[in-house]
Amino acid sequence: MSKEKFQILESTCVPLPYENVDTDQIIPARFLNATSKEGFGAKLFYDWRYDKKGIKKTDFILNNPSYKGKILIAGKNFGSGSSREHAVWAIFDYGFRAVVSSFFADIFRNNALNNGLLPVVIPDEALRKLLDLTLKKPDTKARIDLEQQKFSILPSGESFKFDINPYKKECLMKGLDDIDYLLGIRDLITTFEMNKRF
Repeated sequence: MSKEKFQILESTCVPLPYENVDTDQIIPARFLNATSKEGFGAKLFYDWRYDKKGIKKTDFILNNPSYKGKILIAGKNFGSGSSREHAVWAIFDYGFRAVVSSFFADIFRNNALNNGLLPVVIPDEALRKLLDLTLKKPDTKARIDLEQQKFSILPSGESFKFDINPYKKECLMKGLDDIDYLLGIRDLITTFEMNKRF
């Protein structure tokens, strides 16, 4: 999805202090009829953001102008449920470039990495503190250094290392999807195939 290079991201955060958020809550199934990846951001957390008349719920965090940024801080077990890739499309299209949690569903994590969205795992206790901090202080900034695989809370300087698949890390840092990556090494593939014939 993204051709943006992800190297260092420094941003304020949007806290979403709910555990076990599934993909149907992220993007309701009735909005999955489109095939383009664009436009899903308007439907992100739709049933939480709007009432049945389509009016914004003022008590939902995404409708509060005090909270903004490119980092979504989510509760434990984010992205469970069905494997819909549209959930990642919606988060990315809304403007987020990273999601921080203490646990992601495997399929969601893979879909995120395949679409330019970085899932960052930090310890449970650190996540609880971060959610509490960002809820109280919307101007709290965090820094993600992908090369160093380090997530830092800027006010305190507290930092955490996170894991990522080396191949996906390279793709994110270079702004490549799987097709771009294969095209970039096609000479090596051609040479391998030529040598394989003899």
